[in-house]
Amino acid sequence: MFNKNEFSISGPKPQGLNIHRDEAGVPHISANDINGALWGSGYAHAVDRGTQLMMMRILGQGRLCELLSDTEESFEIDHFFRRANWHNNIDKEVEKLDEASRALCQSYCDGINAGFSAKKVYAMKLMGYQPEPWVIRDSILVSRMASYLTLAQSQTEVERFFIELVQAGVPTEKLAELFPIDDKNLDREMIESIQLQERLVSNEVIWNKALPRMMASNNWVVSGKKTASGKPIMANDPHLEVNRLPNVWCEQSLKWEEGFIIGMGMPGLPGVVIGRTKHLAWGATYTFMDTVDSWVEDCKDGKHRRGKSWKKFTERTEIIKRKKHVNETVSFYENSHGVLDGNPHQEGKYLSTKWVAADSGARSLMASLKMSTAETAEQAMEYLGGIESAWNWVISDSNSNIAYQMSGLMPKRHKNWSGFTPAPGWDSDYDWKGMVKLEDLPRSYNPKEGYIVTANQDLNHLGTVNPINMPMGDYRASRIEEVLAASEQHSVESTKALQFDVHSNQAKIFLDILLPLLEKNTEADDAYQILKSWDLGYGFESKGAPLFELFYDALRGEVFGEAGLGEDVVRHLVDQTGVFIDFYQNFDRSILNENSAWYENKTQNQAFLAAFEKAKNVHCHVLWKDVNKVTFTNMLFQGKLPEFMGFDSKSIPLLGGRATPHQGQIYSSAGRKTSFSPSVRLIADMSEPVLHTCLAGGPSDNRFSRWYKSGLKNWLDGDFKILKP
Repeated sequence: MFNKNEFSISGPKPQGLNIHRDEAGVPHISANDINGALWGSGYAHAVDRGTQLMMMRILGQGRLCELLSDTEESFEIDHFFRRANWHNNIDKEVEKLDEASRALCQSYCDGINAGFSAKKVYAMKLMGYQPEPWVIRDSILVSRMASYLTLAQSQTEVERFFIELVQAGVPTEKLAELFPIDDKNLDREMIESIQLQERLVSNEVIWNKALPRMMASNNWVVSGKKTASGKPIMANDPHLEVNRLPNVWCEQSLKWEEGFIIGMGMPGLPGVVIGRTKHLAWGATYTFMDTVDSWVEDCKDGKHRRGKSWKKFTERTEIIKRKKHVNETVSFYENSHGVLDGNPHQEGKYLSTKWVAADSGARSLMASLKMSTAETAEQAMEYLGGIESAWNWVISDSNSNIAYQMSGLMPKRHKNWSGFTPAPGWDSDYDWKGMVKLEDLPRSYNPKEGYIVTANQDLNHLGTVNPINMPMGDYRASRIEEVLAASEQHSVESTKALQFDVHSNQAKIFLDILLPLLEKNTEADDAYQILKSWDLGYGFESKGAPLFELFYDALRGEVFGEAGLGEDVVRHLVDQTGVFIDFYQNFDRSILNENSAWYENKTQNQAFLAAFEKAKNVHCHVLWKDVNKVTFTNMLFQGKLPEFMGFDSKSIPLLGGRATPHQGQIYSSAGRKTSFSPSVRLIADMSEPVLHTCLAGGPSDNRFSRWYKSGLKNWLDGDFKILKP
């Protein structure tokens, strides 16, 4: 049960340390210095999110079969993480930490271990797992996992999907409409020769059942010239897989004699990821920078061709220990292009794939920790820009400056290669030639518009290089920009309203084509009248939203199913993968182009009318709240326990859709129902030293704590709390 004294520390602790909860259950940590505050942060993470900490580390190390659940699904998860190899090569990263950063990281680890010792009951202890001490290398592992999983990984998915389409014989003309390729120089013969080991359209990503999907988000910053307070406002609402308990974010307030930092952190990482200090506020979205590349390797006899010579792969052998089965030895073949997807002893062409930040961690931790001392937006651009993974950072400072900076390692590639298609591994001209300079990445400082918006859209125009080749749709960004441009008196309250905006610019564009086609013959048609009178909003009481979604879903089948992909493939992509979820605007462009090559067997008008007829035939006058709902399930037990035990929530409706600022997208992924929705809402007006927040869940991962679901109702109602230092 809930223990009022859960933060009473009996053993040694830093000088001046005090930890208490506010009325919302958020830990407030104060100490004499920042080292002590981070010790307290680690302690609170261990108490509140011990299960989350342990699970992330076990997964990242590929030890699920050894330590928790020895099933075939667990083995596939372990195999994925062993292949990724993020658990190795970490000691070199630890050595790169400067003395001050290493001391801060060690203080955080010491706090976690003290918390592990103090808390006697964990759900995972009941499953037979005893926590090992947390060390700095574990934080670097979590950093790598948070940076890649379902983020950079989405680029890998869509690039693999492209290869499958080429091998399925889809014409280059059609592919060029959907993907960033040079159709005149596409080497189809090379791509067709690749022997793929796993196919996106036929295999589920089993490991995805164990971790939250992280992808879409909004953030924006508004100049004081356009606010009621006269000071900048920063807003952020990361759209992650929200239907899990606990939330991926952990809210804390840290204070020491020389300063404070408040906001959202991630258990396992020291400090705050998004939040504010006295001088600065910052928020993040994912960039869709292409940080994953593949090369075609010509293999035989355990070697790969390099120019006119043949070179051996490095073979890495790992043992996956199993509690209930015989231990299994797995081998991976590696070269400078990454890990081979195949066996080089069997002659053929295979893919080697490499994530640019696979050996990252030290620079990211040091950059993040520096934010506690930064005082200006320009300093923040430098520090946040030094983070090795790809993010869009918006920044405001107390001197009324606003800024945007993209972070991430971007490889310098061959001038004719964007990284989207695989390159010939035997040609050294296609090897990476170092990394792009920070100042060449997209960035902005005090733009004349008075605001900066990022919502996973294409932001290449703000830099001198093009790191993004497959952005998400710009519908959310365009709607937010419309609202920000329309007023000079933005406030915390208007910002809250914008975070709850459910207007769809996407729906308007499609209905501008559909409704005129229906006007002549369907004035008395009930479905037509619903769409005609619809306000384009995805609110709970909307009748238009579910009808439009039926139409849109049928339209994708009409256009892509009949003209090359097949109905079954389209249905699988929609129901079980993130391809249509993440990159829907690429497909929209073809649907909205009446001259598209995809309109092979019918015209655009015919496809729209046929899709409407299908939607109308299954429409049953439901409201959006009736169909767009999901259950929040415990991360460890995955909805397997009876409802009366209280680990999961009841079914909860979500506001919004795929293209609305308040996103409320629900779909299946790897056999699991998942969602994109604001995992947390965060607002900072620089005229006051606080944050306005609401978190989808509670501070604790303990089902028997009063703080397990404590914030869920306020999150649903849009009832923000004030987080103070």
